[in-house]
Amino acid sequence: MSILKYIEEAAAYLQQRGFEKPEVGIILGTGLGKIIEQVKIEAEVSYNHIPNFPTATVEFHKGKLIYGTLEGKKAVFMQGRFHVYEGYSLRDVTFPVRVMHLLGIKHLLVSNASGAINLNFKKGEIMLIDDHINLQGDSPLAFRGVEKMGERFVDMSAPYNAVMNQKLEQIASEKNIKLHKGVYASVVGPQLETRAEYRYLKIIGADAVGMSTVPEVIVANHLGLPVSAVSILTDECDPDNLQPVNIEEIISMAAKAEPDMIRLFTELIKQL
Repeated sequence: MSILKYIEEAAAYLQQRGFEKPEVGIILGTGLGKIIEQVKIEAEVSYNHIPNFPTATVEFHKGKLIYGTLEGKKAVFMQGRFHVYEGYSLRDVTFPVRVMHLLGIKHLLVSNASGAINLNFKKGEIMLIDDHINLQGDSPLAFRGVEKMGERFVDMSAPYNAVMNQKLEQIASEKNIKLHKGVYASVVGPQLETRAEYRYLKIIGADAVGMSTVPEVIVANHLGLPVSAVSILTDECDPDNLQPVNIEEIISMAAKAEPDMIRLFTELIKQL
Protein backbone atom coordinates (compact mmCIF):
# COMPACT_ATOMS: atom_id res chain seq x y z
CA MET A 1 0.00 0.00 0.00
CA SER A 2 1.27 3.52 -0.79
CA ILE A 3 2.11 6.05 1.92
CA LEU A 4 -0.80 8.18 0.65
CA LYS A 5 -3.23 5.37 1.49
CA TYR A 6 -1.69 4.99 4.97
CA ILE A 7 -2.13 8.75 5.57
CA GLU A 8 -5.74 8.67 4.31
CA GLU A 9 -6.57 5.71 6.58
CA ALA A 10 -5.17 7.46 9.67
CA ALA A 11 -6.95 10.74 8.85
CA ALA A 12 -10.28 8.96 8.22
CA TYR A 13 -10.01 7.17 11.58
CA LEU A 14 -9.39 10.50 13.38
CA GLN A 15 -12.24 12.26 11.56
CA GLN A 16 -14.59 9.49 12.74
CA ARG A 17 -13.46 10.26 16.30
CA GLY A 18 -14.24 13.97 16.11
CA PHE A 19 -11.02 15.51 14.73
CA GLU A 20 -12.99 17.95 12.55
CA LYS A 21 -11.20 20.62 10.45
CA PRO A 22 -8.41 21.68 12.82
CA GLU A 23 -6.72 24.97 11.92
CA VAL A 24 -3.46 24.57 13.84
CA GLY A 25 -1.14 21.64 14.52
CA ILE A 26 1.21 21.75 17.54
CA ILE A 27 4.06 19.32 18.23
CA LEU A 28 5.07 19.31 21.89
CA GLY A 29 8.69 18.47 22.74
CA THR A 30 10.32 16.90 25.80
CA GLY A 31 8.71 18.11 29.04
CA LEU A 32 6.44 20.56 27.21
CA GLY A 33 2.89 19.24 27.66
CA LYS A 34 1.28 21.75 30.04
CA ILE A 35 -0.32 23.81 27.26
CA ILE A 36 -2.93 21.02 27.15
CA GLU A 37 -4.29 22.34 30.48
CA GLN A 38 -5.54 25.43 28.60
CA VAL A 39 -7.28 23.44 25.85
CA LYS A 40 -11.00 22.67 25.79
CA ILE A 41 -10.47 19.01 24.84
CA GLU A 42 -13.03 17.48 22.49
CA ALA A 43 -11.27 14.26 21.51
CA GLU A 44 -8.07 12.35 22.30
CA VAL A 45 -6.61 9.17 20.87
CA SER A 46 -3.52 7.17 21.88
CA TYR A 47 -1.04 6.81 19.03
CA ASN A 48 -1.18 3.02 19.22
CA HIS A 49 -4.91 3.12 18.33
CA ILE A 50 -4.44 5.18 15.14
CA PRO A 51 -3.99 3.07 11.99
CA ASN A 52 -0.41 3.15 10.62
CA PHE A 53 0.79 5.56 13.35
CA PRO A 54 4.15 5.01 15.04
CA THR A 55 4.17 4.64 18.85
CA ALA A 56 6.20 6.89 21.17
CA THR A 57 8.82 4.85 23.05
CA VAL A 58 10.49 7.63 25.09
CA GLU A 59 9.37 7.55 28.72
CA PHE A 60 8.79 11.32 29.00
CA HIS A 61 6.80 11.49 25.74
CA LYS A 62 3.10 10.83 26.36
CA GLY A 63 1.97 9.35 23.02
CA LYS A 64 -1.45 10.95 22.42
CA LEU A 65 -3.09 13.02 19.71
CA ILE A 66 -5.40 15.61 21.30
CA TYR A 67 -8.04 17.72 19.56
CA GLY A 68 -9.75 20.76 21.04
CA THR A 69 -10.15 24.53 21.13
CA LEU A 70 -7.44 26.98 22.19
CA GLU A 71 -7.92 30.75 21.87
CA GLY A 72 -10.98 30.18 19.70
CA LYS A 73 -9.12 27.97 17.20
CA LYS A 74 -9.54 24.24 16.61
CA ALA A 75 -6.15 22.60 17.10
CA VAL A 76 -4.47 19.19 17.08
CA PHE A 77 -1.72 18.57 19.63
CA MET A 78 0.93 15.87 19.38
CA GLN A 79 1.65 15.05 23.01
CA GLY A 80 4.89 13.22 22.36
CA ARG A 81 6.77 12.92 19.08
CA PHE A 82 8.93 10.39 17.25
CA HIS A 83 12.69 10.34 16.73
CA VAL A 84 15.16 8.56 14.46
CA TYR A 85 16.96 7.31 17.59
CA GLU A 86 13.89 5.22 18.51
CA GLY A 87 14.51 3.17 15.38
CA TYR A 88 12.01 4.99 13.18
CA SER A 89 12.61 6.12 9.62
CA LEU A 90 12.21 9.80 8.81
CA ARG A 91 8.99 8.89 6.98
CA ASP A 92 7.66 7.48 10.27
CA VAL A 93 8.84 10.55 12.20
CA THR A 94 7.00 12.91 9.84
CA PHE A 95 3.91 10.76 9.19
CA PRO A 96 1.83 12.70 11.79
CA VAL A 97 2.56 16.02 10.03
CA ARG A 98 1.13 14.61 6.80
CA VAL A 99 -1.93 13.29 8.67
CA MET A 100 -2.55 16.65 10.41
CA HIS A 101 -2.22 18.40 7.04
CA LEU A 102 -4.80 16.08 5.51
CA LEU A 103 -7.11 16.78 8.46
CA GLY A 104 -6.92 20.44 7.44
CA ILE A 105 -4.32 22.33 9.55
CA LYS A 106 -3.18 25.64 8.02
CA HIS A 107 -0.29 26.38 10.42
CA LEU A 108 2.21 24.18 12.31
CA LEU A 109 3.92 25.09 15.59
CA VAL A 110 6.81 22.97 16.87
CA SER A 111 8.64 22.96 20.20
CA ASN A 112 11.68 21.06 21.40
CA ALA A 113 14.21 20.86 24.20
CA SER A 114 17.76 21.52 23.05
CA GLY A 115 21.28 22.32 24.20
CA ALA A 116 22.73 25.83 23.86
CA ILE A 117 25.84 25.89 21.65
CA ASN A 118 25.86 29.69 21.64
CA LEU A 119 27.21 30.45 25.11
CA ASN A 120 25.46 33.83 25.16
CA PHE A 121 22.27 31.79 25.51
CA LYS A 122 21.52 30.33 28.95
CA LYS A 123 19.58 27.25 30.08
CA GLY A 124 15.98 28.03 30.91
CA GLU A 125 15.76 30.52 28.02
CA ILE A 126 13.96 30.16 24.67
CA MET A 127 15.30 30.34 21.12
CA LEU A 128 13.16 31.04 18.07
CA ILE A 129 14.51 28.89 15.23
CA ASP A 130 15.44 31.11 12.29
CA ASP A 131 17.21 28.42 10.25
CA HIS A 132 18.52 24.89 10.67
CA ILE A 133 21.25 22.40 9.81
CA ASN A 134 20.18 18.83 9.05
CA LEU A 135 22.80 16.42 10.46
CA GLN A 136 20.51 13.39 10.57
CA GLY A 137 22.10 11.90 7.45
CA ASP A 138 18.81 11.44 5.58
CA SER A 139 15.75 13.27 4.26
CA PRO A 140 12.06 12.58 4.94
CA LEU A 141 11.53 13.27 1.21
CA ALA A 142 13.95 10.60 -0.05
CA PHE A 143 11.48 7.95 -1.18
CA ARG A 144 9.88 6.78 -4.42
CA GLY A 145 6.61 8.56 -5.22
CA VAL A 146 7.30 11.67 -3.11
CA GLU A 147 6.57 13.86 -6.15
CA LYS A 148 2.90 12.75 -5.97
CA MET A 149 2.63 14.56 -2.61
CA GLY A 150 4.42 17.81 -3.45
CA GLU A 151 7.48 19.26 -5.19
CA ARG A 152 10.40 16.81 -4.89
CA PHE A 153 13.09 19.52 -4.86
CA VAL A 154 11.67 21.62 -2.04
CA ASP A 155 13.10 25.12 -1.68
CA MET A 156 14.54 25.60 1.82
CA SER A 157 15.82 29.18 1.53
CA ALA A 158 13.32 30.23 4.23
CA PRO A 159 12.02 27.08 5.99
CA TYR A 160 10.46 29.00 8.92
CA ASN A 161 7.52 31.29 8.15
CA ALA A 162 8.62 34.94 8.34
CA VAL A 163 5.18 36.30 9.28
CA MET A 164 4.70 33.82 12.14
CA ASN A 165 8.27 34.37 13.39
CA GLN A 166 7.80 38.16 13.34
CA LYS A 167 4.59 37.79 15.33
CA LEU A 168 6.40 35.59 17.90
CA GLU A 169 9.17 38.20 18.27
CA GLN A 170 6.59 40.95 18.69
CA ILE A 171 4.66 38.92 21.31
CA ALA A 172 7.93 38.24 23.21
CA SER A 173 8.70 41.97 23.21
CA GLU A 174 5.19 42.91 24.42
CA LYS A 175 5.11 40.21 27.11
CA ASN A 176 8.69 40.85 28.25
CA ILE A 177 9.81 37.30 27.34
CA LYS A 178 13.49 36.79 26.55
CA LEU A 179 13.49 35.24 23.07
CA HIS A 180 16.76 34.54 21.30
CA LYS A 181 16.88 33.83 17.59
CA GLY A 182 19.27 31.34 16.02
CA VAL A 183 20.20 28.24 14.06
CA TYR A 184 19.16 24.77 15.24
CA ALA A 185 21.25 21.70 14.35
CA SER A 186 19.43 18.38 14.32
CA VAL A 187 21.48 15.24 15.08
CA VAL A 188 20.46 11.58 15.31
CA GLY A 189 21.23 10.90 19.00
CA PRO A 190 20.33 9.45 21.43
CA GLN A 191 23.84 9.93 22.84
CA LEU A 192 24.78 13.49 23.74
CA GLU A 193 27.66 15.21 21.95
CA THR A 194 31.37 15.00 22.71
CA ARG A 195 33.44 18.13 23.41
CA ALA A 196 34.84 17.93 19.87
CA GLU A 197 31.34 17.65 18.41
CA TYR A 198 30.18 20.75 20.31
CA ARG A 199 33.18 22.66 18.92
CA TYR A 200 32.31 21.43 15.42
CA LEU A 201 28.67 22.51 15.80
CA LYS A 202 29.77 25.99 16.85
CA ILE A 203 32.17 26.25 13.87
CA ILE A 204 29.44 25.34 11.35
CA GLY A 205 27.09 27.99 12.73
CA ALA A 206 24.71 26.21 15.13
CA ASP A 207 23.31 28.10 18.13
CA ALA A 208 21.47 25.07 19.57
CA VAL A 209 21.45 21.31 19.05
CA GLY A 210 18.72 18.69 19.41
CA MET A 211 17.42 15.41 18.00
CA SER A 212 14.13 16.44 16.39
CA THR A 213 12.15 19.18 14.59
CA VAL A 214 14.07 19.42 11.30
CA PRO A 215 12.35 16.41 9.64
CA GLU A 216 8.90 17.80 10.54
CA VAL A 217 9.86 21.24 9.21
CA ILE A 218 11.13 19.79 5.92
CA VAL A 219 7.81 17.96 5.43
CA ALA A 220 5.82 21.09 6.37
CA ASN A 221 7.70 22.92 3.59
CA HIS A 222 7.00 20.02 1.21
CA LEU A 223 3.28 20.45 1.97
CA GLY A 224 3.38 24.25 1.71
CA LEU A 225 2.44 24.46 5.39
CA PRO A 226 3.64 27.61 7.24
CA VAL A 227 5.71 26.54 10.27
CA SER A 228 7.41 28.14 13.27
CA ALA A 229 9.53 26.37 15.89
CA VAL A 230 11.01 27.25 19.27
CA SER A 231 13.72 25.54 21.31
CA ILE A 232 13.68 25.49 25.09
CA LEU A 233 17.36 25.61 26.04
CA THR A 234 17.80 22.99 28.75
CA ASP A 235 21.58 22.80 29.05
CA GLU A 236 24.72 24.77 28.12
CA CYS A 237 27.14 22.97 25.82
CA ASP A 238 30.48 24.52 26.75
CA PRO A 239 33.19 22.11 25.52
CA ASP A 240 35.77 23.71 27.85
CA ASN A 241 33.60 23.17 30.92
CA LEU A 242 31.39 20.21 30.06
CA GLN A 243 29.37 18.58 32.84
CA PRO A 244 27.89 15.06 32.57
CA VAL A 245 24.31 15.14 31.26
CA ASN A 246 21.51 15.12 33.83
CA ILE A 247 18.13 14.17 32.30
CA GLU A 248 16.26 15.28 35.46
CA GLU A 249 17.79 18.75 35.16
CA ILE A 250 16.90 18.89 31.45
CA ILE A 251 13.25 18.12 32.30
CA SER A 252 13.23 20.71 35.12
CA MET A 253 14.72 23.38 32.81
CA ALA A 254 12.05 22.61 30.21
CA ALA A 255 9.41 23.07 32.94
CA LYS A 256 10.97 26.39 33.99
CA ALA A 257 10.74 27.89 30.49
CA GLU A 258 7.44 26.24 29.56
CA PRO A 259 5.09 29.01 30.85
CA ASP A 260 6.78 31.53 28.52
CA MET A 261 6.54 29.12 25.59
CA ILE A 262 2.83 28.64 26.33
CA ARG A 263 2.29 32.42 26.37
CA LEU A 264 4.08 32.75 23.02
CA PHE A 265 2.07 29.95 21.39
CA THR A 266 -1.35 30.89 22.81
CA GLU A 267 -0.93 34.55 21.80
CA LEU A 268 0.25 33.55 18.31
CA ILE A 269 -2.71 31.17 17.87
CA LYS A 270 -5.04 34.05 18.78
CA GLN A 271 -3.50 36.14 15.97
CA LEU A 272 -3.45 33.48 13.24
